Amino acid sequence: MKKYFSFVKIEHTVFSLPVIYAGMTLAVLASHQEGTAHFETSWLIKIGLLILAAATGARTVGFALNRIIDRVIDAKNPRTAMRDLPSGRMTLKQGYIVMVAGLALYLWSAWNINTLCFILSPIPLVVFVLYPFMKRFTIFAHFGVGLSLALGPLGGYLAVRPVYDEYMLPVILLTVFTWLWVSGFDIIYSTSDEEFDKREGLFSFPSRFGRKKALIYAALTHFISFLFLTGVYFTAFQGSIVGAILLFVTAILLYVEHKKVDNVELAFFHINTVVGFVVFAYIFASSYLLMK
Repeated sequence: MKKYFSFVKIEHTVFSLPVIYAGMTLAVLASHQEGTAHFETSWLIKIGLLILAAATGARTVGFALNRIIDRVIDAKNPRTAMRDLPSGRMTLKQGYIVMVAGLALYLWSAWNINTLCFILSPIPLVVFVLYPFMKRFTIFAHFGVGLSLALGPLGGYLAVRPVYDEYMLPVILLTVFTWLWVSGFDIIYSTSDEEFDKREGLFSFPSRFGRKKALIYAALTHFISFLFLTGVYFTAFQGSIVGAILLFVTAILLYVEHKKVDNVELAFFHINTVVGFVVFAYIFASSYLLMK
């Protein structure tokens, strides 16, 4: 089990779960504002667990596909050569088994959430299939990675409120924030492979523009992402002191991330994990106080 979890980097789910549950929270808030919030606690717990299962299944599919598609490239890269498929710790057949198991969990969860979520469930799968190939022909591959996680908040929202109406603006802004936030930190992460990508003819911001310019673009991407997160405040939480404080904390964390880019492990894994949970706290606390 440890080997399979290592293969799909199950711990990376911490990047997506906070924004997914933030989307779920915005759906509850929207129903409250509309006057239709009559959710049983047991039902919300059930949906929350199904969202967890769907997110885990989707993340498993996405990572497994990425590892399978990139196994030849990973074998050439000293940084990734010891991953499970290139090193031989896992066979290709086992990789596909993990992917199919994740797919089954994802589709089963979407089916049990509601009809709309099940109908829309192939959309993330298409993104998962396409984005690993993007670095072979476009520098915008980072934004493909971002899109794979950005669909999460929308999924969390539609799990609770499967309708499209004027109350969706905050979750749309949160989705764009997530897209740009993830894309920005993927640019930071890719600086570790700058020389390898140049040698192999792979497309990334560092390989095309150099590390210094790539980090400037990453910072600009994160600045724009923060503007969209601020948009959530002004469309849903304007006047909330707690929301304003947590929004400010998010800004500080993004700033610190870019001050610590020389330590990719710290900037990519640790600070971004905290950012995700602070964003969730920002959405949850602000929504709770409005509904109280």
